[in-house]
Amino acid sequence: FKPDHLIIHEDMVPPEIFKAMGLSTFMAELCGIMLPMIEPHAMEQYIDESENQGIPPDICSLPKSTMGLFLKGETPPAKAIVTSNLPCDAGMNSYALIEQKLKLPTFRLDIPYHFKDERALNYFVDELKRMITWLEEKTPGKMDWDRLREICEERNRMVELEMELWDLARLRPAPIAGEAIWLSHMWFFNLFPGTRQATDIFRKILELGKQNLAQGISAVKNERFRALLWNPPLTHFVDLFNWAEHAYGVSLIMDSMTFNRLPFIDTASNETMLQGLALNIMNGPMARHTRGPAENYMDDIFYIHKQFDLDMLWVAGHIGCKNTQALNGILREKCREAGLPLLIIDYDLSDPRIVPREGIIHQIDHFMENIMKTKRLDQKSKAA
Repeated sequence: FKPDHLIIHEDMVPPEIFKAMGLSTFMAELCGIMLPMIEPHAMEQYIDESENQGIPPDICSLPKSTMGLFLKGETPPAKAIVTSNLPCDAGMNSYALIEQKLKLPTFRLDIPYHFKDERALNYFVDELKRMITWLEEKTPGKMDWDRLREICEERNRMVELEMELWDLARLRPAPIAGEAIWLSHMWFFNLFPGTRQATDIFRKILELGKQNLAQGISAVKNERFRALLWNPPLTHFVDLFNWAEHAYGVSLIMDSMTFNRLPFIDTASNETMLQGLALNIMNGPMARHTRGPAENYMDDIFYIHKQFDLDMLWVAGHIGCKNTQALNGILREKCREAGLPLLIIDYDLSDPRIVPREGIIHQIDHFMENIMKTKRLDQKSKAA
């Protein structure tokens, strides 16, 4: 560990370029995402710290958790900060406080609001070039284009394996589902893209899925329903779908943080590699769904609905996410038109005090009984 080589970076800015420059990385939001999965109440003290220091209580609890960590001084020493204007106002503005607290040089990538045309791509490639130059000035890191090519090629191999996983998930019943899809993507594509270890994990998961298929084994023992989860997963109730599998035979097939339709990164030249990485950043989850017109939020949902033969849509209705809350009315109308049953789960992303585990289960029970017209399979879990 070398503090003078460490970059603090936002979760919407993946680490491929930093790794190619020989820099170490610390994702600022990592603890706010990971710790509640281990201990549901882990981030409460950091949320309280932010609010006690004057941060508005009604913003997203993930930036509140992140700011609380920095306010308490519980983050590693670093050389510089790299962030962006994604995914939302709260996430973007949290870095003003972090920069002020750490007094470190900070680079802000500017992702165009209208990000789907060639002009936006060219602009953002220039932003990445500007970031590389800035990092070479502010840190010991130097760009190694051959190393970046190796990382991108390894990342492409991981993407290819993931696409095969998705093909398996399309089958009914699915031989692979749940954490094997969403948790593997969240962990390895965000923290360890372009590493052989990550690719090996995907290869092993794919082998397991193929083995299940050959033996006629379903990932969920009694798959009755296939679900799409939209918005970030419920971090302090990370075993929600393990519970739902036993309680209702619900199989989580796909989620918004995993699914994308991006091409492989072209490694033919330095420019094409930057173009591929630029597309990945501009089309990151949450960011591509809540920027621009409402169809950016809707299109993937109904494509996945048909492509993966789904029975229902579960929306993690994080009360601190103003962007997605504003789209719920349109989403309800679109789901009615498509005949897609919709459950919006009211909860808070990082703070279980707002809606506890029991409150989430109650909402699901109500939906499954009244909309899906089904009863519990495991009555013991109802008392959980």
